[in-house]
Amino acid sequence: MRPFSQVDVFSTEPLMGNPVAVVHDADGLTDDEMRHFAHWTNLSETTFLLRPTDPQADYRLRIFTPGAELPFAGHPTIGSAHAWLEAGGAPRSDAELVQECGVGLLRVRRTDRLAFAAPPLLREGPVSDEERAQILRSLRLTDDDVVDLSWGDNGPGWVVVLMRDADAVLSVRPDWSSFGDLDIGVVGPYEPGSECAVEVRAFCPSIGVVEDPVTGSLNASIGQWLAGDRLPTSYVASQGTALGRAGRVHVEKDGDTVWVGGEAATTIKGTVGLGA
Repeated sequence: MRPFSQVDVFSTEPLMGNPVAVVHDADGLTDDEMRHFAHWTNLSETTFLLRPTDPQADYRLRIFTPGAELPFAGHPTIGSAHAWLEAGGAPRSDAELVQECGVGLLRVRRTDRLAFAAPPLLREGPVSDEERAQILRSLRLTDDDVVDLSWGDNGPGWVVVLMRDADAVLSVRPDWSSFGDLDIGVVGPYEPGSECAVEVRAFCPSIGVVEDPVTGSLNASIGQWLAGDRLPTSYVASQGTALGRAGRVHVEKDGDTVWVGGEAATTIKGTVGLGA
């Protein structure tokens, strides 16, 4: 039996964020055991905490959706860091943790909330005409509905669509048959003076998640693209509204680094029977 936590991430309201399943002390589990358990939980992500292989890291994390392993994801990073600390994890630094994952070493800052440093983008910049046509078809949009598009792949493969406002984001009704292997994020601004600067939605059927409630990796991509330009250098994003959630993601650009943070609260603790 191994310790287990389920953590609600990116909301100040109980049970209104995005849950992540966290298996502690996961060394010795096989890839198939991890994959099957993640498929069984049916959450957008399930993570496994392991001993690090890099001496600079505090712990190693593997991240699975119901259908695939990811090199990086945001809400699992925040939730797993919270679970590791709560279970007695002792970081090398009081100021931050260092997580080892598929994209390398990731810094997680400890202030009034946990926040990770957005990893470098694997792909960024304009989309091709063919890609644009598929994205518009997938979201049932026209050229007039879209302000701009950009690749923002930091591991999960995001391409990001900027829309004219938050209401337009909430009105999107995707055509799932057109997505292929695309993972599409959509963002639009609220009126100045609103509680949140933008509304965000994340569509990723290719990895077994139709719409993710609250998505740290996508908000990191958006911050790297828009913070300090079309958005303030520090803002709060709303996500999950279309799914009845109340996600709040804090994004801050500090020099060349974009920090993505939010609340985390453990909702389930116990043990799970996995492996030998």
